[in-house]
Amino acid sequence: MDKKIKKRAIRRLKILEGQVRGLQNMVEKEEYCVDIITQSLAVKQALSGVEDLLLENHLSTHVAEQMRSGKGSKAVQEILSVYKLSRKK
Repeated sequence: MDKKIKKRAIRRLKILEGQVRGLQNMVEKEEYCVDIITQSLAVKQALSGVEDLLLENHLSTHVAEQMRSGKGSKAVQEILSVYKLSRKK
């Protein structure tokens, strides 16, 4: 894994961890539902950002290496697999 991307992903995951704890706290305190939903949507967006980083890493390392080593069809299959996963959101 690219060290810069790994560092960014870990940082975002730690932020997400705090957001989820905050969300749990909001539910426990029975805060206003719309506020809880708003926070929940923020968590989803942050998690999507982590997915984007992981995809960037995969494409720039693993898939690029497959292309360089003549395994283009495998690289295309992996890209399509990730694309299909992203459509299930």
